[in-house]
Amino acid sequence: MKKTLLLLLVSLSIGVSTLSAQSQAKYGVIHYDSLLVEMPAYVKAKAELADLRVKYENEAAYNDATFKRMFADFLQGQKDFPQSIMLKRQRDLQEAMEKSLAFTQACDSLLAEAERELLAPVKAQLDSAIVAVGMERGYECIVNRAVSSHPFLHPSLTEDAMPFVREKLLATEP
Repeated sequence: MKKTLLLLLVSLSIGVSTLSAQSQAKYGVIHYDSLLVEMPAYVKAKAELADLRVKYENEAAYNDATFKRMFADFLQGQKDFPQSIMLKRQRDLQEAMEKSLAFTQACDSLLAEAERELLAPVKAQLDSAIVAVGMERGYECIVNRAVSSHPFLHPSLTEDAMPFVREKLLATEP
């Protein structure tokens, strides 16, 4: 009888502690994009990207100006050019126009690739800070509320993890 009672108490205590542990499960809540744009490394990467964009735009403008100058020269001299020079100038104009268009089209993909390369280490730093906070705070997971895939998270089970991630980021800034 005592063994049965003792076994019942142990089972009950294990069940209560398991239930208690389950009710204390915590989930962190963040807004990833907000944290990202607050990072000095992000601001620096965006400035570098803007500088690169200006350089590409300047090169495209240079190509445009070169083409316009060539076209103006062609129009001005077409009455006086022999047929062979006219054909050569037409080919030159066609080639200049094709190169200009190809460069303009390539700029978008070049800028997208540069953005991925510049932001990869920044995002990795933020991801590391989030993981560290999750481990330190004992979260089951950290949910990005910027994405609307979780329209409701019960407030008693969640905690705003933004201040903890910010603090971790400040501690890791060079």
